[in-house]
Amino acid sequence: METLSLLANRKNTNAGKLAKNSKFFKTVIKAIQEKKGENIVSLDLRKIPEAMADFFVICQATSTTQVKAIADFVEHKVKEDCGETPYRHEGHQAMQWVLVDYVNIVIHVMQPEIRKFYELEELWSDAALTEHNDI
Repeated sequence: METLSLLANRKNTNAGKLAKNSKFFKTVIKAIQEKKGENIVSLDLRKIPEAMADFFVICQATSTTQVKAIADFVEHKVKEDCGETPYRHEGHQAMQWVLVDYVNIVIHVMQPEIRKFYELEELWSDAALTEHNDI
C-alpha cells in the first residue's frame, strides 16, 4: 500500500506536460549521445492516461561502467543546463538498469540483456516511439 501512496503523491507533483522540443528533453538525449548510449528511443506517454510521466527515454550501455557514466552524465548535464535535479534515481548498486526520474521524463539506462528481458518498448507499445541514434 505504501507504494501506491508514493505513486499518487508523485503524480500530483507533475506540474504540466513537457514538449518534445523542450531544452530539458533535448539535454537528456544529447547527454546520452555524448556518452555513446546505444539504441536510444523515447516513448511519448502524454496520451496514455495511466502513464506517470510524459516521456520514457530508454538506452543501453555495454558495461556497468558505461551505465554509470551515462546516468551520471545525464544528471550532471540536466543540472548544469536546466537547473533540475532528479526526483529520484535507482539501480546504482548493480548498474544493470539505472533509472533517473525527473517526473516528466524517466530515463532508463540498461544493459542489453536486461533491456531485452523487460521489453519496456513492448509494455508501453501504445506510446509513440522515436529513435534518437543520430548525433
